[in-house]
Amino acid sequence: MSESIGIVGCGWLGEPLALELKRSYDVECFKRESTWQDDSFWQRDTIIIAINTKDNYLETLQKIAAFTKPSSKIILMSSTSIYREFDSDVGESAKITKRSLIKDAEDLMLGLKERVLIFRLGGLMGEDRVAGRWKSATDFSDGFVNYIHRDDVINIVKKALKMGVDRGIYNLVAPQHPTRKEIHEKNSQKYGSDIGTFSGFTKRRVLSGKIIKELDYTFLHPNPLEFWD
Repeated sequence: MSESIGIVGCGWLGEPLALELKRSYDVECFKRESTWQDDSFWQRDTIIIAINTKDNYLETLQKIAAFTKPSSKIILMSSTSIYREFDSDVGESAKITKRSLIKDAEDLMLGLKERVLIFRLGGLMGEDRVAGRWKSATDFSDGFVNYIHRDDVINIVKKALKMGVDRGIYNLVAPQHPTRKEIHEKNSQKYGSDIGTFSGFTKRRVLSGKIIKELDYTFLHPNPLEFWD
C-alpha cells in the first residue's frame, strides 16, 4: 500500500506538487473550502504544508499539528528569509538570534510534532514567475540572489519521500548565485521589461551543500540565470 500524503495549500507550488506525487502516492489536497473536520485527510501518513504566512499563520500550524495523527510526518515549506540578519554565506547551522514569524513557525512545529522535515525555500521562481517582470517595483537592492526553481522543489520532495527522510532542516536554493542586476538585465532583453534601478549590494548567499550531500541531489536548474531559457 502506497504512502498517503495530504497537502495543505494547493496553489502555485502545491497544485503541481500534488499532480506529480499522484504518480506514486495516494495524494489529497486540503483547500480553503475544505473542512477541518475531514478526519480522513488528517489521518494521512505525511502532511505537506505549503501555505503563505498570512491569515493567522501560527494558529493554522497549531491546528494542523493538533488534527494530524501522532505518527504523521510533517513537511513544512519554510523560507530562507529566516536568515535576514546575515550578510554573508550562511547555512543551516547558523545561529539565528532575531525572532521572526518564520522562526516562530519552525520552532512551533518542531515543538509540537516529532517527525518534522523543514525545507527553507529561496525565492520561488520558474515558469510564469520571472525575476524582473514586476508590475510595480522599479527600485531594487542589488546582491546575490537566492532563488529556487519550482521543478527542483518538487523533485527534492519526491526524493526525500523516496529516501524516507523525516527529520531535519534543509536550504532549498540553487547552488549558483548570480546578482539580481544580472538576471534583470538578461530577462529584460528576453521579455522587454524594464531593468529598474539598483542600489546597495547584499552579500548573503544561502548555501545548499547540505541537501546536495545528504540527499545526493543534483539540481535540475542550478543557475538562476538560466531558469527561463
